[in-house]
Amino acid sequence: MITDADLLIGRDIATGARLPGAELAAALGPLGIGGGLVTSLRSLLFDAPSGNDEARAVAAEQGWHAAAGVDLRDPLTALAEVARAASLGVRAVRLAPDRQGVPATAPGLAAVARAAVDADLLLLVEGDVRVVGPALAGLGASAVFVDAHFYHLGDFVLLARDEPGFHASTRLLGDIDGWEVLAAEVGAERLVFGSRPGWFEAAAVVDRLAAGGLTPAQHDLVVGGNLRRLLGVPA
Repeated sequence: MITDADLLIGRDIATGARLPGAELAAALGPLGIGGGLVTSLRSLLFDAPSGNDEARAVAAEQGWHAAAGVDLRDPLTALAEVARAASLGVRAVRLAPDRQGVPATAPGLAAVARAAVDADLLLLVEGDVRVVGPALAGLGASAVFVDAHFYHLGDFVLLARDEPGFHASTRLLGDIDGWEVLAAEVGAERLVFGSRPGWFEAAAVVDRLAAGGLTPAQHDLVVGGNLRRLLGVPA
């Protein structure tokens, strides 16, 4: 079964769409996805503490892993949520500067990312990798860029050559040979399966996995091995 790094629950205020945890769980089985790393949109858009409690509850119920969301518009509360997440055993923090209208140059983004790195937490990073990637460079971060796009693959490769902790999600790298180019340039260890089911055409990402040119060993890394390594959890 696939482990997906990009699971989201809750309500998107831009579209009004809502996806409860149970509904997301029901959609994963037909896709061959056994679970993954879940964040609550509430934590990113409304209230981080209650949203993170929601994500942890859904993760515990479904046997998934929770990622804490933080609101970079309120960096002091975001720093407190990073500390709380680490104290509760959460292994990842999701940053969404574009979704929150926060520029990559904001001091709060750097401070929250640095606090997460100091707490040995994985970063899930939304947004244009060409913009937010350089802002996170030099911190020694382990990060998965969940919006890494095929059109920006060359820029990601250049970043990843200098940043051994930088990883890309599969979701938007679905051109003919995007996954294979990344594997050849920086290693399949840098590619993490993510499809954002319920919010994106996840079936297309799963189909790309089946039709791709990854070796069996590379396939195993992408569908779960890399994410387990980043989270420090056993198979």
